[in-house]
Amino acid sequence: MGNNSAIPLCDAPIGQPVNLIEIIGGKKLHRRLVELGLTPGVRLKVMQDSGGPLIIAVRDSRIALGRGMAQKIMVSFTNTKEAA
Repeated sequence: MGNNSAIPLCDAPIGQPVNLIEIIGGKKLHRRLVELGLTPGVRLKVMQDSGGPLIIAVRDSRIALGRGMAQKIMVSFTNTKEAA
């Protein structure tokens, strides 16, 4: 919350590693995404975005997410140069 650099997952560029910041949704959505391995801090990538569901890579899996769900997943860019 309050992270100015956070964007919805559906706005992340294809192939760009991002970190999950927060899930903006109810208990059911939150539980479902956690079951899929989407927890705060996890690193993921959008692999495919052709206007419908997004295909994302998270941990060792590929997951299809609807755009509505992806809109509620806030991420920030992973940048190793930022730490320097």
